[in-house]
Amino acid sequence: MNNKNRITRIILGGALFVIALLAKSEFQLALYLISYIIVGGDVVLKAVKNILRGQVFDENFLMSIATIGAFIIGEYPEGVAVMLFYQVGEVFQNYAVDQSRKSIVSLMDIRPDYANVKRGSELVKMDPDEVKIDDIIVIKAGERIPLDGVVIDGNSMIDTSALTGESIPRELSVGSEVLSGCININGVLTVRVTKGYEESTVSKILDLVENASSKKSNSENFITKFARYYTPAVVIVAAILAVLPPLLIEGATFSDWVSRALTFLVISCPCALVISVPLSFFGGIGAASKSGVLVKGSNYLEALAETEMVVFDKTGTLTKGVFKVQEINAKGISKEKLLELTAYAENYSNHPIAISLKQAYNKKIDESEITDVEEISGHGVRAVVKGKTVHAGNTKLMKKIKVPYYKGEIVGTVVHVAIDDKYAGYIVIADEVKPDAAKAIREL
Repeated sequence: MNNKNRITRIILGGALFVIALLAKSEFQLALYLISYIIVGGDVVLKAVKNILRGQVFDENFLMSIATIGAFIIGEYPEGVAVMLFYQVGEVFQNYAVDQSRKSIVSLMDIRPDYANVKRGSELVKMDPDEVKIDDIIVIKAGERIPLDGVVIDGNSMIDTSALTGESIPRELSVGSEVLSGCININGVLTVRVTKGYEESTVSKILDLVENASSKKSNSENFITKFARYYTPAVVIVAAILAVLPPLLIEGATFSDWVSRALTFLVISCPCALVISVPLSFFGGIGAASKSGVLVKGSNYLEALAETEMVVFDKTGTLTKGVFKVQEINAKGISKEKLLELTAYAENYSNHPIAISLKQAYNKKIDESEITDVEEISGHGVRAVVKGKTVHAGNTKLMKKIKVPYYKGEIVGTVVHVAIDDKYAGYIVIADEVKPDAAKAIREL
C-alpha cells in the first residue's frame, strides 16, 4: 500500500474512531469495528496470507492477534488505537525510505526521457520501454542515448562521464557500440538497437542504485535472524502469561491476565527493532547521496567504519570534470598568438576541448577571418585563419600532415598546432582540481 492510500485510511478510520469515542449508543461497537477494518484490515489480511505461506510469526501476526484479542476482552478503543498508531508509524517509515530513495536516484540522473524511432521517413518520439530490438533510432546533438546499440550511420563525440567518470569524450563512427545514458555531443547518430530497455546499461545501473538497500550489512542480517527466534518466543511467553497465572494464582481472572498478555504482545512487537537498523542504514545512504556520494549498499556503508585506505576516482571526484588550459608552449610564435589562432580554428567545434580553448582566449572571434574549416574526425581541425593554414589536434593529425612534433611526457590532453605546415607548439588541457580536494584528503 502506498503512503497516499494509507494516509487516507488513517484519516477516515481515525475520524470514525473519534466519533465512536464520543458516541454513547448501541452503534458504538459497530463504529469501532468499521474503524478497525478501515485502519487495520490490510494488516490482518497480510497476517492471514503469511500464515498460509508458512510465515506465521511476523509483525502483522503480532499486531493482529493483539488488537483482535483486545476486541475479544471488550477493550475496543485500545484495539483500534494500537492499529491506528502502528499505521501512523508505517507512514513515517515509508516517507523516510522514499526520501532517501529519491535522493539516491537523483544522484544518477541518467534516465532517458524518449527515443527518436525511425518509422519510414519520419521520426516518432517513443518511450524507451516501447522500443524493440533491431529498431532504428536517431540521436541528435545534445540528446541522451536512450538504448544500447550499434552505430549504422554518422560520426560524433559522446560524453560518457555519467557512466565512466571520464571527462574526455569518446569518438563514435559506423560500427561503434553505444551505451545508453551517455550524451551525444555534436553529430547526428543513427543506431540499430541491440538490447531492450530492461537489459540496457542505463536500466541495470538504475536498478542497482534504486535497490542499494538489498545489499545487507552484517548488523541487518543479525537483526533479521534474531527476529526469527525472538517473535515466536514473545508469542509463547504471552500465551503462558494469559493462561498460567489464573490457574496458579488465587483470585486471578482470565480477563485481567489476557489483557496483560496482549499488552505484552504489543510492547514486545519486534517491528521497531527490525525496522530501525535497516532504516538507519538506508537513511545514511540517502544522506550521503545528497552530498554527491553514492553508497551501493548498507554492507559498504558499514565497512566504511573500518576503512584504512581510500582509493579515489579522479574525474569529477578530485577534479571538476571540466577542461581548462593549463600550459601553452609556443615555438617561433608568442603564446598569445598561438592561443588566438587555435581558438579561431576551433571556433565552429562543440568539442569540450575546443570550448576550453575558446574560453581561455576569452575574446570576441571575428568569424570573417575564418575560412575553409574542416573537422578531421578523430584527429582535429584544419582551418584558414587570417590567411594562415592552421592544423590543431592530436598526434595522429601531426603524423597525417607529416609535421614533426614534441614527443616528451606531458600530463593532460595535448593539442598540437601547426601553422602553414610548420610546428608552432602545443597547448596542454587538463581537468581542474577541486579547490577543497587536497583539504578533504588531508582530513581523511
